[in-house]
Amino acid sequence: MPTLFAWATPAAVPGAPVDHTWVTSYDNRVHAYPTAGAVAAAKQDCWFCWGAFHASGRTPASPTGSLGQQKGSPSLARCLVTSNADCGTIPAARGTIFVYGVDGVCHQLANQVLYATGTGSAAALTVRMARGYVASAFLYGTYGLQPSAWTARTAHCGSRVGGASQYPYAAGGASLQGTDDSPPGAGQGGAAMTTADEFEAVARSVLRDEPDLLGRLLSLRGESQQFVAQRWPGRTSPGAAALNARNQQLLDEAAQLLGAEKFERIFGFPMGEVIHLVDPAMAPSPIRREHSR
Repeated sequence: MPTLFAWATPAAVPGAPVDHTWVTSYDNRVHAYPTAGAVAAAKQDCWFCWGAFHASGRTPASPTGSLGQQKGSPSLARCLVTSNADCGTIPAARGTIFVYGVDGVCHQLANQVLYATGTGSAAALTVRMARGYVASAFLYGTYGLQPSAWTARTAHCGSRVGGASQYPYAAGGASLQGTDDSPPGAGQGGAAMTTADEFEAVARSVLRDEPDLLGRLLSLRGESQQFVAQRWPGRTSPGAAALNARNQQLLDEAAQLLGAEKFERIFGFPMGEVIHLVDPAMAPSPIRREHSR
């Protein structure tokens, strides 16, 4: 079975403790294709994940930017998210992160591609090692804030791609409540049942001796996600500055609840540090929403 590779590079905002993530069907440490055209000519796949093409990765923690690799189905991944295509101009390249910064960011879209690695008894690979990922999961979850659309997409692609019964697991290894032939997301409750709550897992590991605080944090997280998922008034979505300000406010509320030490242990960056999950280059100005919730 082929392998999918997850990568990271520092996000465009200087100094922000956040990585941009993307996925390829090839190891760019071995095959360093210089352009997206070269990738396509080699009959390989690069999923830009709401970013520009990157020939290779690099982060402060990893000179190659590798976030992991895992066996998976490129055919399923291509059905879920179109490869070798600019998300800004090709809607199918967005998966169900229809509006960048509103439905999710690059982390969630990369995870949608990597859903195709959840085969057999293996949990799907995610980009959880990327900087800023815990904050992203706090606000947008693992696969973004369009759960109905994502459930429909996984069901459609699972039935369309041959051997769908090989994909009974998603992130976290929770089995679908269906038959052996059920495609990903087709069980009772769909994607919600197959998605491990990675933020909750991190929070529980830090707050395992403080169940009351954990409960309050998870309640705040639920309220924050409901707020983030609300449709913005009017027919346009806000620009990056407004989205980042909103996200910062919600993270600051978590910091006030947790205190400096616990906040940093959970989120991976100091309380009070400004974090920009939404890249202005991807959402430079308010954009018209084409999908309703």
